[in-house]
Amino acid sequence: MHAQMTLNEVITRTPLQHNRVLSGRYNCNVLLKREDLQVVRSFKIRGAYHRIRTLPPEELVKGVVCASAGNHAQGVAYSCQTLGIRGKIFMPSTTPRQKVTQVEFFGGSQVDIVLIGDTYDDAYAEAVKQCERSGAAFIHPFDDPAIIAGNGTVGKEIMDATDTLPDYVFVTVGGGGLAAGVASYIKAVSPRTRIIGVEPEGAASLEMSLRAGKVTPLDTIDKFVDGAAVKRIGDLTFAICRELLDDVVLVPEGKACTTLLSLYNENAIVAEPAGALAVAALDLYREEIEGKTVVCIISGGNNDVDRMQEMKERSLIYEGLKHYFTVNFPQRTGALREFLDEVLGPNDDIVRFEYTKTHNKENGPALVGIELKYREDYSGLIGRMKARGYQFVELNKDPVLFDLLI
Repeated sequence: MHAQMTLNEVITRTPLQHNRVLSGRYNCNVLLKREDLQVVRSFKIRGAYHRIRTLPPEELVKGVVCASAGNHAQGVAYSCQTLGIRGKIFMPSTTPRQKVTQVEFFGGSQVDIVLIGDTYDDAYAEAVKQCERSGAAFIHPFDDPAIIAGNGTVGKEIMDATDTLPDYVFVTVGGGGLAAGVASYIKAVSPRTRIIGVEPEGAASLEMSLRAGKVTPLDTIDKFVDGAAVKRIGDLTFAICRELLDDVVLVPEGKACTTLLSLYNENAIVAEPAGALAVAALDLYREEIEGKTVVCIISGGNNDVDRMQEMKERSLIYEGLKHYFTVNFPQRTGALREFLDEVLGPNDDIVRFEYTKTHNKENGPALVGIELKYREDYSGLIGRMKARGYQFVELNKDPVLFDLLI
């Protein structure tokens, strides 16, 4: 494969590892393709380097431009530094600082970084304008045949490394470049292998387009899974994914956080939210994969440690272990003590409390965060609050109030 020969100059052939914990949990043979161990800690170097190496010398003189939420930018930056060419990289202003710092590290003096807009799509628009002004080549993060071919080497390495053909391959879908490349190679070698695309629930651009029957941009997205938070899947990647993917499943952002934390605590694997999606999807296929050989692609490990508290919070909320309320407490001595003694269960813990006393009202509202040890304790907590006549609002069930107060 030409792309593999080109990439041998620069990439790491990442391991395909049997995972004992996940194999036992799902009663199957789970293999993890560890692209988090890639030279730039994600698969993106494959497509970026391959695309740049296909440019003629006269175009390389003008440099390259890209737009990225982080991982593609690192791949382009590393390629610019390795090949000695100039690069200008546009990134959303919401990109985690850790990824910006890594782009600076990999690109060095060869690369200029511009932070602009709130989403990848904003950065993309500015990058295109820059190409029109400068004549530099645009290195698309996913919707380009050379990008897709480079990413397809992940599929080749999977098939080269396993003695038995995988029954299932789970792959993250953002813009679709990885899924299109992996599916193109694996389906050509093993048509019976089922390829399952996995999207974040809050940015399901492929699922939306499949339902519409054509590429359909999302109006809004949840940017939390930044490595896969794309409003619009590519035209070429959509055509390939529609043809070759056997299914597309959606993973809630909180579930991705739970999986990410489990990968770290149980396997010492540092995945980013997008990198954990493939493993998170196993729960949705638990019955189908029993007794099978299953590959999950850990697409990246560029995680910012400053985000870990937020990830734990999202995980606890998703698992039903943390709940927020506004509660009206009577403004009299001992009201809070009564709540602690009569409402909280023996394993419940108050983890946030903001109480405002008012002088012209009988009652004062409080913001109360409660963490449970077992999700089954939730009904008892609600029952005791109602039985004792507390007026409360469950913020977890009110997205507007939750975003405002939490």
